[in-house]
Amino acid sequence: MTTTAVLLPSPFLPARAYAPLVDALGLRGWGVVVAATGEVPDGPDPVLAAYRACVEQEAAEVVVAHSNAGRYAVAAAGGVPVVHVDAALPPERGDATLAPAALLDHLAHLADEDGILPPWTRWWPDEDIGAVVPDPQVLAAIRAAEPRLPLSYVRALLEAPSGWREAPQAYLALGGTYADELALARRLGWPTTVLAGAGHLHHLVDPDAVAAAVVGLAGRLGVGLRSAPGREGTTTA
Repeated sequence: MTTTAVLLPSPFLPARAYAPLVDALGLRGWGVVVAATGEVPDGPDPVLAAYRACVEQEAAEVVVAHSNAGRYAVAAAGGVPVVHVDAALPPERGDATLAPAALLDHLAHLADEDGILPPWTRWWPDEDIGAVVPDPQVLAAIRAAEPRLPLSYVRALLEAPSGWREAPQAYLALGGTYADELALARRLGWPTTVLAGAGHLHHLVDPDAVAAAVVGLAGRLGVGLRSAPGREGTTTA
């Protein structure tokens, strides 16, 4: 039996950045569709609409959200279990900008005179990005397709969905970048897994390990899985 999953990609990354993870999940009996966000968004509404439409169209049994897509995941999932992968989360209540306050000043200095940001992999020095995506060919392929979003997108406010913390969710941390989100997930009693020493795009480095962790967390949320044995080497809580 196949588990139907929708993967919500970061709006800052192209779909091809998730191809290795889609393939690795496919080997575990998952049929995965990467949601498309359509034209470059200037705010959250078209992104949420595109994610929600894909979840509904595919009749997803589980939603996997990476990075910035975590802010939308519960609202898009409509009650379907969500596995967050190194993802931002909504504020516990109220609204918040789509990039953390600590990052907004940095991004404001990167935007061009038309208010357009560089591609995500150009936000930091090449050596920093190279540590996250060590394969030059993989990085080149991402850079050939990644979008440029306007500064207005990261400054836009997105309200937390009502009751979002009680929805069925799990959290996979790729290293320690999202330590605050991991701590919140643990405090809320979600299933969690940490891939120690991993980077934010570890699904491009070791997609098998990330897929195994995602499948394991989905199983702990009660998603009916028929999967091949995954690799070990994670710490769970």
